[in-house]
Amino acid sequence: MSTTRYCLTCDLKDDPKLIAEYKEYHAPGNAWPEITASIKDAGIVDMQIYLFGNRMFMIMECDETFDPNKKAEMDANNPKVQEWEELMWKYQQGLPWAKNGEKWIEMEKVFQL
Repeated sequence: MSTTRYCLTCDLKDDPKLIAEYKEYHAPGNAWPEITASIKDAGIVDMQIYLFGNRMFMIMECDETFDPNKKAEMDANNPKVQEWEELMWKYQQGLPWAKNGEKWIEMEKVFQL
C-alpha cells in the first residue's frame, strides 16, 4: 500500500497550563474514540504530533482513499468532531498568516535527502 505524507503546523496558546492540558488530551488512550475513528475513517493510517514551545508539527500518512476536502466535509457533519474541535480552540490559536478560523496549515516541503 502506498501512502502520501502531509505535514501541517499549528500553534498552541503560549500558556504552560493550557499546553499541559492539551498534551493530556493527546496522551496515549486519552483522545476521544470518536475522534480517532474519524481520523482512520478518512484514510489516515498514521498521525503524529510534535511540539516545541507552543509550535506544533503534525505528520499524517494517508492511504489512497484520503481526500482533504472529503475529510473536511466529514468533520463538518460529525457532531462529536465539532465538539472536539471547539474544545481544542481553547488551546490552539491560528498562525499569523492563517485564514480566519483556520488552525492546521499544510507545510511546503523544501528539502528531501
